[in-house]
Amino acid sequence: MKKHIIILIFLSFLNLNSQDDKEIIKRIFDNSMSKSKSYELLDHLSNEIGGRLSGSLNAERAVKWGKNELSKTGFDRVWLQEIMVPKWVRGPKEFALIETQPGTTFNVDVCALGGSVATPSVGIKAQVVEVKSFDELKELGKDKIDGKIIFFNKPMKPNEVSTFNSYGLAVNQRVNGAQEAVKYGAIGVIIRSLSLRLDDFPHTGVMTYGDLPPSKKIPAAAISTNASEKLSNLLKINPDLKFLLRQQCKQFDDVKSHNVIAEIKGSVYPDEIILVGGHLDSWDLGDGSHDDGAGVVQSIDLLNILNKSGYKPKRTIRVVLFMNEENGLRGASKYAEISKKNSLNHIFALESDAGGFSPRGFSFTSNDENFEKIIKWKNLFKPYLIHYFERGGSGADISALQTNDNVLAGLRPDSQRYFDFHHAANDTFDAINKRELELGVFAMTSLIYLVDKYGINN
Repeated sequence: MKKHIIILIFLSFLNLNSQDDKEIIKRIFDNSMSKSKSYELLDHLSNEIGGRLSGSLNAERAVKWGKNELSKTGFDRVWLQEIMVPKWVRGPKEFALIETQPGTTFNVDVCALGGSVATPSVGIKAQVVEVKSFDELKELGKDKIDGKIIFFNKPMKPNEVSTFNSYGLAVNQRVNGAQEAVKYGAIGVIIRSLSLRLDDFPHTGVMTYGDLPPSKKIPAAAISTNASEKLSNLLKINPDLKFLLRQQCKQFDDVKSHNVIAEIKGSVYPDEIILVGGHLDSWDLGDGSHDDGAGVVQSIDLLNILNKSGYKPKRTIRVVLFMNEENGLRGASKYAEISKKNSLNHIFALESDAGGFSPRGFSFTSNDENFEKIIKWKNLFKPYLIHYFERGGSGADISALQTNDNVLAGLRPDSQRYFDFHHAANDTFDAINKRELELGVFAMTSLIYLVDKYGINN
């Protein structure tokens, strides 16, 4: 009889906790949807500062802005962590055209890939070879490629539910295309922009030459999806057409920059760190509102919402605005290096770097025991339609913090429209929906609340 009474008391305690969690999460929701500062913060970051390519003046303006905003939020400590970042400058607007015959030309929407070398001042002009894979390059060989421009025209796969999966299947042509094409004597590379939408926006992104010497590097650029369709169709009619590309980008020596870090010490377990963050840098064509201004302002706003919801953290909550995610991950590497050197105990890290769209849930990198614990929180998010809780990737900036015992997580917004804007000139503030952005603040704050309250098994 005594044993049954103890079990009933224990079950009642669990139900009380569950009800308490529901009430606090509802409070977090109400405050996120009525008192969030995220939209206002993003308005300033996007419209007053703008695109924030690593090493640029705007990136340093963003560092100062981030430090100032975090200092006003109520953290115990805010500081800058020095790093060295690459400085690549796009230069004047790129120019490209298709010449089907002398005097008959079509202008092309084009942008240099991040890290590319320039063309000669007059540009490069050559015949085009269209391929969809590195295997096709190999099959064609040097005889059919030497002295020509390679056109990588592999579309993102439309029948993937997750557009990130589709992106992953196509991104190698952008990252490694020039490095592969030069093996067969190509003098330049153009790629189909990584977007599922047919439009006139070229999408940039990082590329690499591997260990190629400077004399072997060839210019690389992206053309819009509409331009890719047109070029492919014209090549079917006239395989001997020519393509002209002119770009004046330049790589400079590394320059000094910073991660921006803030923390509030936990009242009970100050040595257990819960990290939340996004990356402060962006590409330079738009203002980086989705990638990753949204993640930055959601992370900054998290403590504001916790405070307004009347919750005092038991564990140390640390916000990190990483620099140089887009073209080097230098900020993430430096942060992980110093954390390891100081034996910091990051029990949990959450990254928001998938746009400011409606959140659907989270993906987690963890051991079985911790995932079983976290999956029990799923029903608390179900009333808000944010109950995708699956194992998978977390985020590039926090990946180096992974251990056998901690948990990494990534906010997973609806991905269907993300690559309409990714790395393109239309990634601007007007593409942000205020309510969707604030729902992301709610989702992140609620998850951090639960991790802080219950901890993880380590």
